[in-house]
Amino acid sequence: QVQLVESGGGLVQAGGSLRRSCAASGSSFSINTMGWYRQAPGKARALVAGVTSGGSTNYADSVEGRFTISMDNAKNTVYLEMNELKPEDTAVYYCNANVRRRVAGLYANFQYWGQGTQVTVSS
Repeated sequence: QVQLVESGGGLVQAGGSLRRSCAASGSSFSINTMGWYRQAPGKARALVAGVTSGGSTNYADSVEGRFTISMDNAKNTVYLEMNELKPEDTAVYYCNANVRRRVAGLYANFQYWGQGTQVTVSS
């Protein structure tokens, strides 16, 4: 099993910044990708930003240029730097990891989620 522990988040005024981190721990796994999703009330969970173990990144159009995702491979930790925050960024943010593990002698990919943390941007 792999556990994801998130930190950061909270309440910030519009135009402010927040930094999130998410550390993956467990035994015998390698990370394929890590990312951040968010879910606002009444809406589906959606990708905010993702990063591969090779460092390739992708962003939702709504956060492009304001958010930056990065990963420390040595620490199995992903970071999300959120700048110029807007009230519409208010949501529960979830860390996600797609990892490769060996189970019963076979390698397979598994997906894990963090516990989710509320980010509220006041106007």
